[in-house]
Amino acid sequence: MKEKFIKSTIILLIGGLITKLLGMIIKIIMSRLLGTEGLGLYMLILPTFSLFIGISQFGLPVALSKLVAEDTKNNKKLLFSVIPISLLINIILILVIIIIAPFLANNLLHNKKTYYAILAITTVIPFTSISSITRSYFFGKQRMIPHVVSNITEDIVRLIIMLVGIPFFLPKGISYTVCFIILSNVISEIASILVLFIFLPRKIKIHKNDLIPSKNYIKESLSIGIPNTTGRFIGSIGYFLEPIILTSTLLYSGYTSSFITREYGILSGYVMPLLLLPSFFTMAISQALLPIVSKEYVKGNKTSVKKKIKLGIIFSLIVGIPATLVFTIKPDFFLKLIYHTTEGTTYMRILAPICLFQYIQSPLASSLDAMGKSKDVMASSTIGMLTRTSLLFILSLLKIGLYGLIIAIGTNVIIVTFYTLKKVRESLT
Repeated sequence: MKEKFIKSTIILLIGGLITKLLGMIIKIIMSRLLGTEGLGLYMLILPTFSLFIGISQFGLPVALSKLVAEDTKNNKKLLFSVIPISLLINIILILVIIIIAPFLANNLLHNKKTYYAILAITTVIPFTSISSITRSYFFGKQRMIPHVVSNITEDIVRLIIMLVGIPFFLPKGISYTVCFIILSNVISEIASILVLFIFLPRKIKIHKNDLIPSKNYIKESLSIGIPNTTGRFIGSIGYFLEPIILTSTLLYSGYTSSFITREYGILSGYVMPLLLLPSFFTMAISQALLPIVSKEYVKGNKTSVKKKIKLGIIFSLIVGIPATLVFTIKPDFFLKLIYHTTEGTTYMRILAPICLFQYIQSPLASSLDAMGKSKDVMASSTIGMLTRTSLLFILSLLKIGLYGLIIAIGTNVIIVTFYTLKKVRESLT
């Protein structure tokens, strides 16, 4: 089992490294082609995009992966029980977005240029859901290569689309360009889905009974998915409210809209992606942990579960500690190397040490999901969101610019990490 965990982690690490590099190239191209204003507008819409994508999945990929890993159910019937729920949620969400898009753009984000990008999210949602559900099946089976190949294909397709599409749409206006960037996810997700389908077993026999959704399977999936998606939803709500609260409070405090968009773009578009670069490593560990911890925990083998979690934390720190040191000592070097700018150097020096806690947070949360403790993950997200949002609101009124947001981010990371660690320990005693 240990060898399988290490093998899965290595496969995901290699794939994660490639996709992270491709992702960084995509972000570099975006930042250079869009400019600071365009990047700021895109980062303004990104929390809304992440919120709706999180809701559309409803925690079903995590539920499916866990249930498949337990290997006690008819996986075909399980899959056809999950898909109808996902489609229904997607349809409802698409209608909601169409109705509230004008209000979101004009009254909450205070930028009418975001309207078309918000509408574009409705097109992306179904494809993202299908892709996530298909991936989760392979995770449950501990088959990591399909996930890696589909991710790399998705990023390559998106990179090509960016290179061709952004220069074409820029003369038409920045709002149309950002809308195009959101829509580009449709083509990249389709490419990912096609790759995943290629890896499905060729000789699958689907009987009529397999197509009939099982009430018990739906109930089990929702019992895992609802707490999971509620936790993610709460976190996404905080992320969604972030630019809204930041913009409103800083405007009230006397800052200009251009200053807010520019500085928020620097923090969200340059600093945070660079600081979270090692997250591909911790994400690989988290994805490898979920099916293995799930299977061992169901068997009651807590000793094995403890060893896997400790190993996951050690692996995360092996990468996290050196990353923290170099980002703290020489942030300007990496900003200049990747983005051709040194803007955001101070932000990086403050946040780099705090991100060390972020690196171990993902494996801990994944372990709780695997042990059926999604409610604890939801509780940690709630505590973190309330802390971050309230601090952001209060500190932004103190006329300290973006530093109110930076303090809120740091406090949130520390509190959530220690709370999650506490719950993991309680689950294994």
